[in-house]
Amino acid sequence: MRIHFIAIGGSAMHNLAIELYNNDHAVSGSDDEIYEPSRSKLENVGLLPKQMGWKPERITKDLDLVILGMHARPDNPELKAAQDLKIPIVSYPEYLGMAAKDKKRIVIAGSHGKTSTTAMILQVLKHANIDTDYMVGAQLEGFTNMVRISDAPVMIFEGDEYLSSPIDRRPKIMHYQPHLTVITGIAWDHINVFPTFENYCQQFQIYIDSLSEECKIIHYENDLILNEMINNSSYSNIPYTSFDYKIDKNHRFIVEDKYPLAITGTHNMQNLKAAYLVCKELGVSKEIFFEALKEFKGAAKRLELLGESNQTKVFLDFAHAPSKVKATVDSLKKQYFDKKLIVALELHTFSSLNKDFLPEYKNALDSADEAIVCYSSHTLEMKKMPPLSLAFIKEAFDNEKLSVFNHPHKAIEQITHLEKTNSIVVFMSSGNFGKTNLKELAKSFGKNH
Repeated sequence: MRIHFIAIGGSAMHNLAIELYNNDHAVSGSDDEIYEPSRSKLENVGLLPKQMGWKPERITKDLDLVILGMHARPDNPELKAAQDLKIPIVSYPEYLGMAAKDKKRIVIAGSHGKTSTTAMILQVLKHANIDTDYMVGAQLEGFTNMVRISDAPVMIFEGDEYLSSPIDRRPKIMHYQPHLTVITGIAWDHINVFPTFENYCQQFQIYIDSLSEECKIIHYENDLILNEMINNSSYSNIPYTSFDYKIDKNHRFIVEDKYPLAITGTHNMQNLKAAYLVCKELGVSKEIFFEALKEFKGAAKRLELLGESNQTKVFLDFAHAPSKVKATVDSLKKQYFDKKLIVALELHTFSSLNKDFLPEYKNALDSADEAIVCYSSHTLEMKKMPPLSLAFIKEAFDNEKLSVFNHPHKAIEQITHLEKTNSIVVFMSSGNFGKTNLKELAKSFGKNH
């Protein structure tokens, strides 16, 4: 097929484009700006657009399909040209759903923990030699791409509740029609498209209501709202909480007194249990499951270890929504109870920079010994959002220890001057702290890992 990607630079979009190119489709694409690592990956396979910007002349009658990314706007000139020529237009989740129609489909959904849970499952299935297609939201060690489409009988989806495309306002998870789904919990996010918590919760109710009668639901039972949704349905379900564990003198997890693990964060004990239940449904034994994950450290930017010395570890985490931030910070303090915890959070998403949403972060950083929040005035301008005051942000977090800066580089400078001996330092953002090379910065805190 001849396939054109509008907004090819997106995280999932560029990975799907590369996979289809590797599967011998004729692929082209466009975008107005493409950042790393998407840019280099596209360039390496010859798919980086020669010119940035939207050019309707790229859309020709010989195209079989257009895949439309969320970054594009409804009035995009290339989209308009495709509509005029009546070329089929789909979002990337719709395409993936069509590609997996004859497979056993497993969707990992929920407000938090999706990527980590999916990553664990894929690591185990790879170790167990179970042939699997997948779509996951972060780069995984040992996997060349974040999307795989083959003749494998199973496909694992990280199921995002965000909108599918500018012209398809359904949550992405609605396209997959799973035989088995995990729902990790519900915590408000994406205020730009789900303006109230009730509206956000409704998306999960719609998802649950759309499932086939044969679908089995694995769900986190301590989420009261989710539990009510599940209990009011007729689906077969498996509730879960967390594996029993202890933390040894080296801060490693020991699960059920016999399985040592290298992952970080007590909240990952819940993700681990969800991953185990999925793998069990696919015929994987507990022994093989834990053997596969013995040295597994997680997906890129999910408590990714950037560097360490004998006394200090530096992590990078994608967490940005309030529930994710609080879970990550609390779990690090619990795991590294004898160390100083230094947290730098960059507010980067539309929700995190929204005055109406910011109070959701109340007490999210309370477990940190040193808490720093920053944002970029340029990001506010790019998103066409009103200015924020440092005082308002501090009030929203309700944390007297909090330092707030209006530029990420000021936050970096603050951390550089802090005493970091015997510390855990974690940078948290869906952005890049003003293009700071955090791995290089970690080297200055201690020996690079």
